[in-house]
Amino acid sequence: MSRLPLCLLALVAAGAAGADPARIVAATSAPDGAGRQVSVTLRHGDIGWEDYADAGRVELEDGTVLATRELVHPHVTEQPFTRSLGGVAVPADVDRVHIRARTLTGGWGDDRLALPLD
Repeated sequence: MSRLPLCLLALVAAGAAGADPARIVAATSAPDGAGRQVSVTLRHGDIGWEDYADAGRVELEDGTVLATRELVHPHVTEQPFTRSLGGVAVPADVDRVHIRARTLTGGWGDDRLALPLD
């Protein structure tokens, strides 16, 4: 077997290991004027500008995006970390939303956290 395929396999495995999804540790919601304030706590193995948790969003059950909070820098030494987004307009008949996280290298994660609205 040639060395080249083994090197490629090692690079692919290393890339997959570095593309870990951001984990949603917790989320809260409270009334905020005409909308809601949503606070989300994330944990991710941020390594710097090359790979970090770079956004979180609030979705309906069907995946409709209500709001997105962009994260503009890595949180290497601040794990887990919490960020909030105010003024999220949630339809009156909705009793829960879902939180999804994104990383710079992995994109939007498949996992969502259901957040009941009080």
